[in-house]
Amino acid sequence: MSDRLEDKIKQFVIENFLYGEPEETLTEELSFLDSGIMDSSRVLELILYIEETFDIKVEDDELTPANLDSVKAVAAYVRSKTGVLA
Repeated sequence: MSDRLEDKIKQFVIENFLYGEPEETLTEELSFLDSGIMDSSRVLELILYIEETFDIKVEDDELTPANLDSVKAVAAYVRSKTGVLA
């Protein structure tokens, strides 16, 4: 598995929300909400994953589509909170 942040997030989504569907199904820009990948309970799972994996606290005012609606958005959000570049 890659150490690239986007790849880690993508792998989590595939394993937990797409149940192993082909990786090509999920592009880094694909909207989780528009595609039906996410609902409210899955958003909570994603937040828990982010907090546990990257040791950050997702604040209430950060629960926005801009931060959580795609692999690319989640990776950018995590980078902004941690300073991780990979």
